Amino acid sequence: MLSDTTETAPTQRDRHIQMITQTGRMRGQQTSGYSKRAGVESQMARWKGVLGKALHFHSDQAQITEVATGVKVLNRMLDLGRPNSVRVA
Repeated sequence: MLSDTTETAPTQRDRHIQMITQTGRMRGQQTSGYSKRAGVESQMARWKGVLGKALHFHSDQAQITEVATGVKVLNRMLDLGRPNSVRVA
């Protein structure tokens, strides 16, 4: 639904809705880069699943080591290609 100020001062959301209305949902997603953004979000979710959402160690040196190890794991994942995700439930 468009905002009340669409005619005078359209928001970014208003412009996106108008573009989707004019070009269609799929073309609007392609134009806005939605599918690329969704792919990046999916990849980040996979990485967080492997590495966790937060650092586990408290000391600075241990955190540096933890981050360096995580970076090596992620680089190795990229070298091997994107993993095939399979729904299990």
